[in-house]
Amino acid sequence: MEKNNLIDEFYALVQVDDADGHYAQDIKDSDYFGMPLKAIVKAEKRLRLKSERCIAYFSMEYGLATSCYNKLSSQLPLNPSNRVPENAVFSNFRVADYFFALHQDNIIDLPIYSGGLGVLAGDTVKTMADYKLPVAAIGILWSSGYFRQKFWFKYGQAPEKMRWDPHTYPGLIPLKNRIKISLKSEDVYLRLWKYYVYSQALDAVVPLILLDSNIEPNSQNARNLTDQLYRSDNIFLKLLQRVMLGFGGVSALKDLGYHIDTYHLNEGHAVFAFIAQARGMSKDELENLKSKFVYTCHTPVEAGHDRFSFEDLNKVLKPEDTEIIEKFGKERSGAANLTLLSMNISSAINAVSHSHQKVMHIQFPDYKDQIQYVTNGVHAYTWMSRGFQELFNKFPATFPDFKSNPMILSRATELKADADFRARLWQAHQSNKTDLCKFLEKWKLDKNIFTICWARRMAAYKRPSLILYDISRLARIADKIGPLQIILAGKAHPNDNLGFTYINEMLDKVDKLNVDYDKLKIIVLENYDIFLGKLLSSSVDVWLNNPLPPFEASGTSGMKAILNGVLQMSTVDGWVAEATDRKMGAFFGYKNSEGSVGNESDLHMPDDSEELYRALEGMVSLYYKTNSRGKVDINSGWIDMMIECVCVAGQFNTYRMVDEYKQKIWKIA
Repeated sequence: MEKNNLIDEFYALVQVDDADGHYAQDIKDSDYFGMPLKAIVKAEKRLRLKSERCIAYFSMEYGLATSCYNKLSSQLPLNPSNRVPENAVFSNFRVADYFFALHQDNIIDLPIYSGGLGVLAGDTVKTMADYKLPVAAIGILWSSGYFRQKFWFKYGQAPEKMRWDPHTYPGLIPLKNRIKISLKSEDVYLRLWKYYVYSQALDAVVPLILLDSNIEPNSQNARNLTDQLYRSDNIFLKLLQRVMLGFGGVSALKDLGYHIDTYHLNEGHAVFAFIAQARGMSKDELENLKSKFVYTCHTPVEAGHDRFSFEDLNKVLKPEDTEIIEKFGKERSGAANLTLLSMNISSAINAVSHSHQKVMHIQFPDYKDQIQYVTNGVHAYTWMSRGFQELFNKFPATFPDFKSNPMILSRATELKADADFRARLWQAHQSNKTDLCKFLEKWKLDKNIFTICWARRMAAYKRPSLILYDISRLARIADKIGPLQIILAGKAHPNDNLGFTYINEMLDKVDKLNVDYDKLKIIVLENYDIFLGKLLSSSVDVWLNNPLPPFEASGTSGMKAILNGVLQMSTVDGWVAEATDRKMGAFFGYKNSEGSVGNESDLHMPDDSEELYRALEGMVSLYYKTNSRGKVDINSGWIDMMIECVCVAGQFNTYRMVDEYKQKIWKIA
């Protein structure tokens, strides 16, 4: 490919809107927003070849860590709305809360995600790029993102609408392409955007196609469809967002000339992609179409299975579409169930952990023989701290090419007796912890004090307030064994009243603390996002995970932590159930009986908080035997567990996950 022809080839393949004006400085010669243009041209050509087995990956959300992973650059000034705003802190050191806030001089992550499902989708797409797979990802350009979380004293979480500017976000480009989806009462027009997700070696990309309804000549209601992610206060917006992802995604792929062999539905949100293609098909044609669809279910929680009445569907969709849904997705209650629909139209179905597979077998016994499992993973190169990358680089004989093969981290056990590795491992951890202390310096964190973190979506089954169940017990542990630093963070969906209640309860408990702050620090961080997720999961001593089994389908935050040698304290659920034989921390709490899902409302808070505190006492005691005011015992069992965490990270990553998808689900070499 001649260099001087590269830009011409790109513009022949990608119809950039205002290419000669707004984007001319950032796309030129062989350069695309500071990245190699050649990788894009190769990917775009491949996706148009009938000889390739191309995959379309559909997801309602994508968390790509664009603020820190393969960060693209732009010659244009960044709109201030694309910078991270200041965030408040709520702690038992109220003077600092009152006078200070957290400031990051950084770009926001592309705001098209809400939490774990989106981050998993982002990590998956990055790994597909690393593997140089011919993939097109489909999503939605959310013009108001998810929401900004604000804490109001005594009132808990106050959701606030966010705004950002896609036109000055580096690497994000609008296309000239416009597509139309036809509904019962109106046509909706969609503008297409693209963001290219580069491999860690910058030699391959996956194009992410984003749908945008906020254009003329759409009605105001239609323009609002791509306003905010996961609107659930309006049943028609909720339904239409799913219809748009499926119908619009299929139309976009056709309009771009991509030849797709496999349609991967990351959750049932995108199942209307099947409906869009099934109209008027014969029985044999439908079976052939089904062979092209695969489906990943991410939730055992009842609220996670989308249901719509046929009365509502008939108000939105044409009769030929509702007929297909009735044929493949009608449950006994008479409602349309998108999980059921997704399973009935797919050639392969997978849960996201072995534990989740067992739950799905109970929930959907008729599909027991079809439901496989592929345990989730994380993109190691995104979530591994710089300090740990430098650590592994110092031991090339054990970790050759760990960036492109994170499975090799399982060899860390070979260095368990290596005093130099053990010392450097602790130093790398302490360096990460120093960064955290600097970030929260106004709250007087100390790198030699035991620090534990719970951070994820605030939902009832995740039991965010479990560690605060008995504040007096925490105070006694701090007084008797050693001081504690506890960090909490997470968002509740704006319409999740239980999640909102938990945040309010937690802030109220922290506010009433009158314990000596030097002994017990509790800090609640506002507006949990990918930046905070990476900082916290790489720098605390212990990662706390206490969902009610078996309602955590997989969970991935702990996988990010073990990449950085952070010990686990967890109930036995999701991915953790596959690693309880590994000595990487402490496991505790309620277990559902085999063959039973149990009751999502019975949270077992008294018993499990007692078990949590007992486990915490043991870990705090070992920590202070290991680290006595900065003097470390490198022969401690604590460091053995840190090494075991790194070993386990060799299994729980997206490289292993994508290998299993290739073999079990996509059936490609």
